[in-house]
Parts: sequence; structure tokens; C-alpha cells
Amino acid sequence: MADRRDPSIVVFDLGGVLLDWNPRHLYGKLIADTAAMEDFLATVCTSEWNLEQDRGRDWDEAVRLLADRFPDHAELIAAYHLRWEEMIAGPVPGTKAVLQDLQAREVPTYAITNFSAPKLDLARRTYPEIASFRGIVVSGEVGLLKPEPEIYRRLFDDHRLAPGDTVFIDDVQKNVDGAKAVGMHALLFTDAARLRKDLEGFGLL
Repeated sequence: MADRRDPSIVVFDLGGVLLDWNPRHLYGKLIADTAAMEDFLATVCTSEWNLEQDRGRDWDEAVRLLADRFPDHAELIAAYHLRWEEMIAGPVPGTKAVLQDLQAREVPTYAITNFSAPKLDLARRTYPEIASFRGIVVSGEVGLLKPEPEIYRRLFDDHRLAPGDTVFIDDVQKNVDGAKAVGMHALLFTDAARLRKDLEGFGLL
């Protein structure tokens, strides 16, 4: 069970919390019809396919395997890799300020993210706030995915953290539930204003 003391360490997700990542930012430009775009993302470049890259699968291999299955969509599939940076619209409004305010108060901040390692390297070039964390567990580097318990424990082991001292923030409920299952406090992210209030409730801001 989670330790009931208030947390003193904040652990962020990146995509959907700090960065506004969504394949629709790209495919809205490539597929004019919204229904057709949604069908493509539901049946071809699915979230399940993308998760394997987050687990560490090579991008060229992933594109080749999918293009072999859907040759009529080969160019659109390749765009997922070649134009990946266009899937980030920018920072999620307000979250960077929350992160900076925590760090100004010397609250230790870390991250656990389902992210392809080479794509995270690309994101670091544009978003220097990624480098401000004391440590990041990247799924594509460790071969684990949220909400697998081992990815959360990797953070504890690598940085000598106690689960009950941490609060994890994610925009996906199953990842929040996974964090709670290993003893972390956890918050479902909806927007930065709500997050700020929740962290104030813990006395962190």
C-alpha cells in the first residue's frame, strides 16, 4: 500500500503532460478528411504499433513491417518516422511553469516516460526543460513500458527513492493506477491549473 506521508519528490510523464504530443498534429495536415485520419490511426499506425517503438523497436524496422502489411499507405506510414517532430505542437500550456516553480523551491523532479529513445533525443533539442530533471527513466532505453511495475521500480532503484516519497503525474489513468500499485502517490493530469492545485495540496507549491 502507498505510504500515507505527503510526497517530497515529483515525477512527471512527458507526452501529454509536459509536451503536447499527438499524431493528429501531423496527420491532420496529411489526411484532409478527419474521419479518414482517425481510421488510419485506429487501423494502420495504431497506438499499439507505436508502443513497440517506445519499448525500443528500431524505427526503420517498424516502418518496413507496417508498410509490408499496408503498401497503399507506405508514404503515410513513413511520415510517422520521418516527420515525427511535427507531432509535438509545443509545451502543454502551463506545465513548464509548474515544473520550474517546483525546481525553484528545490523540489526534486524526475520523469518516467513511454518514449522512443531516439525521438526523445530529437525532442531534447527543442525543449531544454527535458534536461532539467534529475533523472529520467525512458521506456525505449530500458525495454519496459508503463504501467508495468518494473519501470516505476527502475526509477526507485536507479535514484534510491522511496515510493511513498514520490508523486507521479500522468495523463493516462492506467499509468496512474500502475504508479499507485507500486506505492507512489499519483495524479491524473487534466490541465496545469488542476495540477498546481493538487501539488499545493501536498505542500509542494
